[in-house]
Amino acid sequence: MSRTVRIALLVAALVAVGASVVVWRSRAKPEGAATLQTVPVKRTDILATIGATGTVEPEEVVDVGAQVAGQINRFGVDVEGRTIDYGSAVEVGTVLAEIDDSLYAADVEASKAQLAQARAGIVSATANLAQMKAKLSQARRDWERAQKLGPSEALAPTAYDQYMASYEVAQANVAFAEAAIEQAKASVLQAQAALDRAQRNLGYCTITSPVKGVIIDRRVNIGQTVVSSLNAPSLFLIAKDLRRIQIWVSVNEADIGKIAPGQTVTFTVDAFPNQTFRGQVGKIRLNATMTQNVVTYTVEVTTDNSDGKLLPYLTANARFEVGQRQHVLAVPNAALHWWPKPEQVPVQYRDLTAPPREGAHATGTVWVEQDHALRPIVVITGLTDGTLTEVEGGDLAEDMRVVVGDEAPSRRAAGATGGDASPFAPQPLRGR
Repeated sequence: MSRTVRIALLVAALVAVGASVVVWRSRAKPEGAATLQTVPVKRTDILATIGATGTVEPEEVVDVGAQVAGQINRFGVDVEGRTIDYGSAVEVGTVLAEIDDSLYAADVEASKAQLAQARAGIVSATANLAQMKAKLSQARRDWERAQKLGPSEALAPTAYDQYMASYEVAQANVAFAEAAIEQAKASVLQAQAALDRAQRNLGYCTITSPVKGVIIDRRVNIGQTVVSSLNAPSLFLIAKDLRRIQIWVSVNEADIGKIAPGQTVTFTVDAFPNQTFRGQVGKIRLNATMTQNVVTYTVEVTTDNSDGKLLPYLTANARFEVGQRQHVLAVPNAALHWWPKPEQVPVQYRDLTAPPREGAHATGTVWVEQDHALRPIVVITGLTDGTLTEVEGGDLAEDMRVVVGDEAPSRRAAGATGGDASPFAPQPLRGR
C-alpha cells in the first residue's frame, strides 16, 4: 500500500470519528437537564397487608413442678425407652423423675403407728365405758334401797346422802366414758388424715406427666435439690401437641382495629426463608403493653404444624391480609407523591395544588406524559400493598405512562464513574 493511500485512509478515519462526536454532542441535552421517569399503568391484583413480628409458641404448655422438697435421685424413661430429656415424648402418667423419699417414707410409718394407737384408744375407751356402766348399775340399786329405808334409825342420814352421791357420780362417769369413746374416734380420724397426707407426700416424690406431649425444657439434673415453698419449683415444660402451633404477634395500636378473628395471616421464619406458612387470627389479647410510649397488643395466630417444621420460639415475620382487589388499575406509590417543578408544569395547570392523601378512598393526583407534555389526572385511591396503589377516576387508562420521578441524563450516562460518558467507551451490561 502506498504512502498516499495510507494518509487518505487515516484522514477518512479521523473525519468519521469527528462526525460521530458531533452527532453525539448534538443529541445530548445540556448538563443537568432532567429526564422524567415514567411507568405504564397496569391492571393487577392488590393485596393489602399489615406487617408485624412475633414468636412461635406451643398452643398449650404445661409447667410440671414439685410439691415436695428433696434431691433428684433419677429420671424416668420416655415412650421409646430412653431417659427423660429434651424432646422426649411422654404419655399421661409417665414417670419423669423421682425425689429422695426416705424422710417421707418415715413420716408414713410414723402416721401408721399413730393411727394404730388411736384405734387402740377406742378399744380402751369402750372397755372403760362398760366398767362405768356396771358401776352405775350397782350405784342405782344401792340408791333405790336407800330410798326405801329413808333417813331413819336403820339408815343414818350421812349414809343416805352417800348412796345418792355415789349414784350421781356413776352417772357422770358413764357420760365421761361415752365422751372418751367419741374422742378416741376423732383421734382415729385425725391419725388417718395424717397418714393420708404422709402417703400423698410420699407419692409426690415420684413426678409423673399429667398430659401427653413432648418435653421442650428440662430444668433439673440428677443430684440437684429442689425446694418447695410458696411457689412450686418448675422441673419440666411439656408441650401438649406440637402439631398445633401459635404465633404470638405484637401489633401496633394504630393497626389493631384492622385485625379480627378468622383473618388470614401469612408468615415466614428465618429457619425456612423460602417457605411461606399460612394461619388464622385466633384471638386478640386485651392486656396491652407499653414500651417507650408505644402501645402494642398481642394477637394469637393459629396454624397447622403437622409436618413438624415449626419449632417453638422461632421468630416469625407475619403479614395480616386486610384487603384484596383483583384486576384493578394500579400505579406505583411514587406516582402519587411526585409533583413537578414550576418550570415543568404547563401554563394552564400552574394554579393546581396537590390534594391531601389520607388512607383509602382519598383523592390524589398523577401526572401523565403525553405528546411530550405533562397533564395531571385526579384519581381516587384504594387499597395499597406498600408498592402499588389502586386508582380509579378521571380518564386514566391502562398503559398510560405516569411520572414517578426525575432522572438526570448526565448521571445516568456517567454510571458508576461519575464523569461524562464517551459514546466510544465500553458500556456495562444492564439487566432488563
